Amino acid sequence: MYQPPHFRDDSRAAQHALIRANPLGLLVTAGAGGLTANPIPFLLDDDGPHGVLRAHLARANPQGQDLAAAEECLIVFQGPQGYVTPSWYASKREHGRVVPTWNYATVHAWGRPRMIEDTDWLGRQIADLTALREASRAEPWAVADAPAPFVAAQVRGIIGIEIPITRIEGKWKMSQNRPEADRHGVIAGLRAEGEAGLAGLVAERSGL
Repeated sequence: MYQPPHFRDDSRAAQHALIRANPLGLLVTAGAGGLTANPIPFLLDDDGPHGVLRAHLARANPQGQDLAAAEECLIVFQGPQGYVTPSWYASKREHGRVVPTWNYATVHAWGRPRMIEDTDWLGRQIADLTALREASRAEPWAVADAPAPFVAAQVRGIIGIEIPITRIEGKWKMSQNRPEADRHGVIAGLRAEGEAGLAGLVAERSGL
């Protein structure tokens, strides 16, 4: 990933927080048929130097064959993002030498995938993923709410993936390269358009 120094963030805490807040990762592999990418929801465990990603995919998904043979795969997690108009910049009024850009936060993780057939592992995977996403609901649904034979049939139709992260990069492109007056303009412009979350990130990353 192209990484100008002012956008790069090597903090494990920040990288993991983005993954957990945006768990639908784009899983990218290279195989005999070329590059393949699928959006897959991931769980992140804190094991190892960079963490371990867990997921599952349909057994019928041909990407499973690429994963089984892969030395490495890439998972892209995309955080908040949005267009930045130069109309928000104080610099536009001063000299006009400005252009549009895009602000975004992203984490890229690499690792060697391990395919898992173990039904206990798969049962824990779907239970953990479900519990995490259902936790905030007034009446959380649990895997155990479905009939056991039905759940067992569903588990037979999936395969597990465990990816110890060997390399990870985080990038928060949040107008840090702009003058302070321009950054204030970006924050105000984003808030005016209802993008309070992205505006907050610009403020946080700019120290404003």
